Amino acid sequence: MPTTPRTTARRPLRSVLVALLGALVPLLVATVLTAPAATARPAKAAAALTEVTDFGTNPSNLQMYLYVPDNVTAHPAVVVAVHYCTGSGPAMYSGTEWASLADRYGFVVVYPSVTRASKCFDVSSPQALKRNGGSDPVGIKSMVDWVARTYGADTSKIFATGISSGAMMTNVLLGDYPDVFAAGAAFAGVPFGCFATTNGSEWNSECANGTISHTPQEWGNLVRAAYPGYTGPRPRMQTWHGTEDDVLRYPNFGEQIKEWTNVLGVSQTPAATDSPVSGWTRTRYGSTGDRAAVEAISLRGVGHNVYGSGMAARALTFFGLDSSGPAPQPQPGGCTVTASTNAWSTGLTGSVTLTNTGTTSVNGWKLGFTLPSGQTITNGWGATYAPASGSVTATNAGYNGTIAPNASVTIGYQASHSGNSAAPTAFTLNGTSCT
Repeated sequence: MPTTPRTTARRPLRSVLVALLGALVPLLVATVLTAPAATARPAKAAAALTEVTDFGTNPSNLQMYLYVPDNVTAHPAVVVAVHYCTGSGPAMYSGTEWASLADRYGFVVVYPSVTRASKCFDVSSPQALKRNGGSDPVGIKSMVDWVARTYGADTSKIFATGISSGAMMTNVLLGDYPDVFAAGAAFAGVPFGCFATTNGSEWNSECANGTISHTPQEWGNLVRAAYPGYTGPRPRMQTWHGTEDDVLRYPNFGEQIKEWTNVLGVSQTPAATDSPVSGWTRTRYGSTGDRAAVEAISLRGVGHNVYGSGMAARALTFFGLDSSGPAPQPQPGGCTVTASTNAWSTGLTGSVTLTNTGTTSVNGWKLGFTLPSGQTITNGWGATYAPASGSVTATNAGYNGTIAPNASVTIGYQASHSGNSAAPTAFTLNGTSCT
């Protein structure tokens, strides 16, 4: 039959095609399942140092480098890490531990970088030593503001640290912007204002040689003049210096202590002295804990290259960034309070000394007391007072929140009165009555 040959001829071809298709389908499926995802969305790049441009007002043409860890926290803290003369932001990134600490704790690090030939920060000009006066501090403040806007940073946790020229800039930043920075850590620096010049020079030999000395009040006045009229809280300061520093000589260490104890209103007599590492002498002023108002570490026999492994971690502890949250407020084992007033016609000043008589430290405190009728607090120091009259709660400042066993902290206030100028007579510490 005419159709038989065609029918017979198609059957083998059809069989071959079916067999071929049957073999190809599993192969295609396997290929799709096992092929590299060339068209998939790329994975997020690992954290790396990046440069940010157009970050804001920048009168001295600084560069801004930024490190944001992969595990950056919501509303992160910010550390500004300032380089030494001849250095750079990238050198500070690669040569210090701040990026690895950021990886661990989730904060952001800003690395300002000088573009002028000396690669030194301006800590000398009248512009640099005045809030919003111009030069490098203004550019660094713009970097901080950019990070705060971009990452929703916690503006109560902005810190500065630096080495040599960067340590001097740390002092300057804390003086110019006390409302921005919570604390600083300066490695081999000089006091705020010590390097001041009026002839355009970046270098002040008298300061570098350690021959400039002022009274604590004079040093404090230099800082306060940077932001006239400011009455808010001041940043805490940690300072490190080698006894054999031949670039910024060792007397600058003591002058920084004089300056910042005066600015923070604490005694120049150490509240605690110890040696956490052989050859180190650490003194703490204002309180005895890790977050004292001023902490000073002297390194015996060490020169200008004072910065070493592990020191950034100690600065981080001083900043309070090596824990997941604020310190708890344990109930004290016991406490005593002494209070006195010094009165005039319609006003008075009050002084209150709180002593921890327990066997464990108090980390964070609220001191409750009742003002006599007719008294209203108009100003205070060492604590935040609210409300201004009646049953008042005094809450620790950032620098005196830790009270070690048998240690004391003194706070004070100014008040108006309508005739009764007596001191309060009953106090509670974190809810526990004091004697």
